[in-house]
Amino acid sequence: MGSDSFVIAGRELRSRLIVGTGKYPSFQVMREAHEASGADMVTVAVRRVDLKARGPENLLDHIDSKKIFVLPNTAACYTADDAVRTARLGREAGLSHWVKLEVIGDEKTLYPDIEGLLAATRALVREGFVVLPYTTDDVVAAKKLEDAGAAAVMPLGAPIGSGLGIQNRINIQLIKEAVKVPVIVDAGVGTASDATVAMELGADGVLMNTAIALAKEPVRMAGAMRKAVEAGRDAFLAGRIPRKMYATASSPLEGVIGH
Repeated sequence: MGSDSFVIAGRELRSRLIVGTGKYPSFQVMREAHEASGADMVTVAVRRVDLKARGPENLLDHIDSKKIFVLPNTAACYTADDAVRTARLGREAGLSHWVKLEVIGDEKTLYPDIEGLLAATRALVREGFVVLPYTTDDVVAAKKLEDAGAAAVMPLGAPIGSGLGIQNRINIQLIKEAVKVPVIVDAGVGTASDATVAMELGADGVLMNTAIALAKEPVRMAGAMRKAVEAGRDAFLAGRIPRKMYATASSPLEGVIGH
């Protein structure tokens, strides 16, 4: 593993960009966007896929499983019990023992139910799942999820599908400082600069779906997001200059003849 490896639960990923599979205009566009994004992990909603069917109308047959790891998610689950059952269903169907865990607490904002999320995380970890919970941008919740056995924490940048970008930058930084597991910003990204900001704040990765799938040109946007995540990570590692109240000359006068 390299000096800047992105590793979750022992699995090394080439890309720090994780993408979704919903809302695309066609499976063909989805495949092309996945390729352009460079992602080697994509999320699939267990409850929105016919796990038994195969053929041109089945989502799973349009994902190159040799290159891309499928991360099942428990989208549209509103209780811990429902989320646990859905995760089990995905595992029994042969998808994975990994799960992006969602326990939604509010229909309007789609904010997570933290109490239910913690209960489901503990239950699934006991059953041997690798759990990546979608959570609020709350440092206390993130620490509790880590203590519950989460393999990563996925704080929202803004409400799902809103495209508002990172609303609480300090919270993302506080979460990154507080936990030892990877921090993946999930939800709210609208354009490439949002992804760059998330990475510049120190996030280990970014997960997005709507920003790519509903763009006017999803494939081009996927490529832009790939570059944005890479640029943001490089900028974070390079270390930005300190912010100052006043100007500092880019060409100092010290050493100049006559001064």
